[in-house]
Amino acid sequence: MPDADPPVDQAVAAGRRLVHAACPHDCPDTCAMHVTVEGDRAVALTGDPTHPFTRGFLCTKVSRYLERVYSPDRVLYPMRRVGKKGEGRFERVSWDDALRDIAARLKAIAEGPYGPQAILPYSYSGTLGLVQEESLPRRFFHRLGASLLGRTICSAAGGEGIRATIGASVGTDPEAVVRAKLIILWGTNTITSNVHLWRVVLDAREKGARLVAIDPWQSRTAAHCDEHLAIRPGTDAALALGLMHVLFAEGLADREYLAAYTEGAADLEARAREYDPARVADICGVPAERIVALARAYATTRPAFIRINYGLQRHAGGGMAVRTISCLPAVSGSWRDSGGGLLLSTSGAFPIDRARLARTDWIRPGTRTINMIEIGRALTNRDGRFDPPIKALFVYGSNPAAVAPNAALVHEGLAREDLFTVVHEQFQTDTADYADYLLPATTQLEQFDLHRAYGHYYLVLNEPAIPPRGEAVSNTELFRRLSRAMGFDDPDLLCDDRSIAAGILAGGDPAFEGITLETLAERGWQRLSRPGLDAPFREGGFPTRSGKALLVNPDLAKQGLDPVPTYIPPVEATSPTPELPLALLTPPAHHFLNSSFSAIPSLRKAVGDPTVEIHPDDAAARGVADGTMVRVRNERGWFLARAVVTDRVRPGLVVAPSIHWNKLVPGGRNANWVTADGTTDMGGGPIFYDVRVEVEPA
Repeated sequence: MPDADPPVDQAVAAGRRLVHAACPHDCPDTCAMHVTVEGDRAVALTGDPTHPFTRGFLCTKVSRYLERVYSPDRVLYPMRRVGKKGEGRFERVSWDDALRDIAARLKAIAEGPYGPQAILPYSYSGTLGLVQEESLPRRFFHRLGASLLGRTICSAAGGEGIRATIGASVGTDPEAVVRAKLIILWGTNTITSNVHLWRVVLDAREKGARLVAIDPWQSRTAAHCDEHLAIRPGTDAALALGLMHVLFAEGLADREYLAAYTEGAADLEARAREYDPARVADICGVPAERIVALARAYATTRPAFIRINYGLQRHAGGGMAVRTISCLPAVSGSWRDSGGGLLLSTSGAFPIDRARLARTDWIRPGTRTINMIEIGRALTNRDGRFDPPIKALFVYGSNPAAVAPNAALVHEGLAREDLFTVVHEQFQTDTADYADYLLPATTQLEQFDLHRAYGHYYLVLNEPAIPPRGEAVSNTELFRRLSRAMGFDDPDLLCDDRSIAAGILAGGDPAFEGITLETLAERGWQRLSRPGLDAPFREGGFPTRSGKALLVNPDLAKQGLDPVPTYIPPVEATSPTPELPLALLTPPAHHFLNSSFSAIPSLRKAVGDPTVEIHPDDAAARGVADGTMVRVRNERGWFLARAVVTDRVRPGLVVAPSIHWNKLVPGGRNANWVTADGTTDMGGGPIFYDVRVEVEPA
């Protein structure tokens, strides 16, 4: 663990100053950070040792963030395309010229025959800051009348699934997990994607906790657990129903809790009766006796805690899978115990008026929403579904050419010469290569922001530590400038960042009691004022209409879904064919986060070439030797990777850690050239892990 920051007085005496900061990236941990600054240069970045969850250390990615800030590859000035789309050739222009031309082009499209809905913003979690991500950028496009973007690419299915059961994205305080005696890490590679919770898990283990991983792949986390159930991809709901079958059948269910604090227990029990251990073993590919043993351990070990993460919801039945697993703590009664229960996300505990923040009241009636998963289909519009056609694309905080599924269609759409594309970025990404204008974006050390978390219960403040490099501007400053260029004079488009943040905190919700920008500035973070989060539903009180957990949810029938938790099989993952016999998973590489860190040479070196892990039996059948280059292909496309022959994957499964930039890997293609752009049962989320492929020597 890195050394803690020097005391403030020592830093000041040395001619340095400490600035409070927040990690902006798409991770549950939302770390509080200290930036050490000499003059106008940041010289050190560390985790805040006083923050109860960050505990003074940063992950392997963000610990190298200064390499990002001071990279020679940063985009520092506005650039205009001079070559063909995709070539990535630009010339420097002034901000005035860029803004004037961009505003004129957007106005012409908005006032033309297709109207403003021919303009599409495209953004996601380049920053998770409430100010930089959710305020002025959203307001600008709502004011313009542009098409809406369905931002579903990460958590939509799981969020809908857990809300269908317990009413909100809330759960057990992760700091309380230290009290648990059984910890089930379900669909989460915690060491890579939630490392500060892993520290809590290890503390619990030192106190006697047993760790169980449920994951088709032996990830870093699974390898360090006491037991690993390597189920088939997308069969999580069947396993959850099998566990409930044992609890009900063997008298291990908490009947008192079910009667007092849930609705629909009898219907759930009837459904679970259909999923006996033998049937579930056949579906999931794990022995029935291990299912029974885990169910008994879960029911009799107190406290028992389940951490689920978003990997398990990236298949056709992903929302229902999360919903079904979310029923387990009610059936076992583990919600009663401090440190027991379940957690997917804490985001629902933060009382953010997102409609006010984004001025959704400015959205014009009848404005369409385009699911970001379908960006390739939307840009190519082969079937004519997208009327009006998209004539302008404005990308910020995302890299769809690398992260969106069905990449062949995405790249085809981005290459359209009649598509006016603006990209606001820190680096020249795959997407930026297709831009008509490439605009320089600030890093987190150069901008102000306020961050909620989705893996703990603290607000974290980010103060700018250094001036923007070159002519880079934040998201909010970009859209202030563009609003002026468009002639928009609404005060809510021109306000400063601190007033936006102050407005977020000013709603009077009890959870924000005692929290202001001034109090946040004192140490950089504050905990929400919400008592009892160590056992949030000990006596019910679920954030549903009835205050009870909805083991039957009639509202799901309106979506064409079963009101009772069930198992929805994946579209591809469990259906091998002679042509495509292997299931494919593409989890995050340990040193990458989405595509955000692919530009950092030290992290790229740590990851190396793209790899695909394949079982020895599958490798032998294909003449694939360890370390050789292979082609992974299906009907959508192909990519190249170096084979890693290992028993960390089960037969019939291959795993290709992602996401690499296309232009930095052999063959110029990453794993998203084979992923599908279908959507999940709930929330319209992606099915990245619902894929079949063949692997062959390249």
